[in-house]
Amino acid sequence: MAYLNLKRSKLEANFNYLKERFQEQGIAWGVVSKLLCGNRSFLKELVRLGVDEVHDSRISNLAKLKEINPDIQTVYIKPPSKRNISKMVKYADVSLNSELNTIRWISEEAQKQGKLHKIIIMVETGDLREGVMGDHLVDFYASIFELPNIEVIGLGTNLNCLNGVMPSADKLIQLSLYKQIIELKFNKSIPWVSAGTSVTIPLLLHQQLPKGVNHFRIGETLFFGVDLFEEKTIEGMHHDVFELYAEIIEMQEKPLLPTGTLAANPQGEVLEIDESLYGKSSFRAILDIGLLDVDPKYLLPEDGNFEILGASSDMLILNLGTNPKGYQVGDVLKFGLKYMGALSIMNSSYVDKKISE
Repeated sequence: MAYLNLKRSKLEANFNYLKERFQEQGIAWGVVSKLLCGNRSFLKELVRLGVDEVHDSRISNLAKLKEINPDIQTVYIKPPSKRNISKMVKYADVSLNSELNTIRWISEEAQKQGKLHKIIIMVETGDLREGVMGDHLVDFYASIFELPNIEVIGLGTNLNCLNGVMPSADKLIQLSLYKQIIELKFNKSIPWVSAGTSVTIPLLLHQQLPKGVNHFRIGETLFFGVDLFEEKTIEGMHHDVFELYAEIIEMQEKPLLPTGTLAANPQGEVLEIDESLYGKSSFRAILDIGLLDVDPKYLLPEDGNFEILGASSDMLILNLGTNPKGYQVGDVLKFGLKYMGALSIMNSSYVDKKISE
């Protein structure tokens, strides 16, 4: 059976690298755990590292974290739906918000539960996902800052999450200025400018981060060590915290081209025939993982001697050429993963999850 392995030592090294960088500049941060899809064993690894703030987009995952360690500060990182507000207030200490009515509902629920709920107001800075337009921000804050059982602890933003807009010093300075305007106008203190996600880390590393930004929400760079500006591994970090292993369940020498009348496959794809391949063959391997688990474009074969031809719902098809390494049925092949590949596999109940040193 295919399985996903988490390398404990590499996760710890990545965590300590980031922790040192943030401590050097006095920046608070939390770990975005949504990639782990609520896997209890993997969440325990975060707790073991000493993480004191965890962010997630699923309330059930935050509930598991509170069971593991009630003292961890939990942050719900998408605008909550009305029907989930009761559970959200119960399990999330902080939430990211951009709708007035939602915050009013949160205030009402927090009163019922006898809790103080913290809010980060999300501000639109160009990527056009969630966020209050800057021109409306002062009026927005005026409508909520006196709501009972609500404390606004930050202004935040998301970039590169929908349309690929990258963070810049100018955008982050603007967010810091909004914070200053609100503090002066309302004589209130807002502790955080939460403008840092994994895509913002290169600005931090190259000393280009505006001083006002003092809170980060980090997922992808923790788990993949990636500089998202240059799409490369940050020196001193590891890209291979996760490893996928899949077993060969068939190995046959077959023609390179199919025979018969061609139509669309179940994925809606129609094969384009390369006539130069007629009469040629290669060794094909079928692995015990498929589209139900992961899109092949997110897999990174460790062995460069084969190519991924495609996948059906439960099987991955490889072209091994002449099979120079002599792979056989029962052999296990190793793959690295891109972020979306790891997310898909973590969400699949058909792939085992393991931990090693």
